[in-house]
Amino acid sequence: MGWFGRRREEAPGYEDNAALGGFGGYEPSDSRGFRPSEGYGAPQPSGIEQPEPPPRAEPRRIRATRPSRPPKRGRGYVGWIAVGVVALAGAAAQYFGSGHNDRSSAPASRGPSVYTPPPRATVPVSVAGWRSVAGRDGSYAYDVPPNWQPEPGTLHGWEKGPVLPGITLTTSAFLDSGFCQGQSASKRGGAGVTTVKVADPAGAAAQAVDNLAVSRYSPDAGPLAQVVRQPAQQAEVILAPGRTRPASIALAEVVPTDTGPCAPKRALVAAIAMGTEDPAKPQSAVLVAYADQDVPGAPDREQLLRVLRSYRGVPETDRATVTPPPSTR
Repeated sequence: MGWFGRRREEAPGYEDNAALGGFGGYEPSDSRGFRPSEGYGAPQPSGIEQPEPPPRAEPRRIRATRPSRPPKRGRGYVGWIAVGVVALAGAAAQYFGSGHNDRSSAPASRGPSVYTPPPRATVPVSVAGWRSVAGRDGSYAYDVPPNWQPEPGTLHGWEKGPVLPGITLTTSAFLDSGFCQGQSASKRGGAGVTTVKVADPAGAAAQAVDNLAVSRYSPDAGPLAQVVRQPAQQAEVILAPGRTRPASIALAEVVPTDTGPCAPKRALVAAIAMGTEDPAKPQSAVLVAYADQDVPGAPDREQLLRVLRSYRGVPETDRATVTPPPSTR
């Protein structure tokens, strides 16, 4: 279960050109050659069949870099790794409005350098008392409970492997980071946006749920976690005042097979997906949320669904821009 997390501006070749991060040339969550083993995603009371992964497009690839290997992981987590992230395209403009190029990099130096983060958009919440998590230009957002930590500039996910499909999420938020002693990368839960190359929202949401559940809650070499999806729910995403788009929600209970010292006995994974209206680009934008269960402060089913239903477009008049303070590194 190769977990990674990096700030977007540190990911080589990352460009947030899209109003909806993760929609466009972003590395999709499906994995070539991945075939579910017995018990994967079963039973399927929703009646939704797992779609076959579509042929992978040929995006411009950036060479990945890897730092020195960190100490041995515990509870299925590995250390932070650098990932080559394919440049984002502007395909999401049809959803929430056009974004803009916003690339930054830290200057090379022999000693400590001062890093000035790029300006970031802030938007009002739609759920009273919660915290908003906005895309780079603020054209879209979702909300998380007050005990979650928004980290919208962070890419995170799980690496593809011989039996794991892998998934990459952007515009992230996390619950109870570092809860597991000696494992700074451990999280009780999280959320983020991705792309699935499936036009049907129900199929895209189901695939995102399955990919995250198996990648997060299974050992690298298997066996795979048991994923039991509930019936799909119809939904809609507000793109702008007076404009909505049909969406679909998938939710699954997960029985992890990872037996590390901090592994949960049970988890929930949920996703909301909306498809493109462009038949030449059969893909869906997806917000995924996941959380360990039966632990203090764990969000229940209704709270995760509330996170998903807060996924929305933000009018330009509701956006503000802030510049985080510089840091030395």
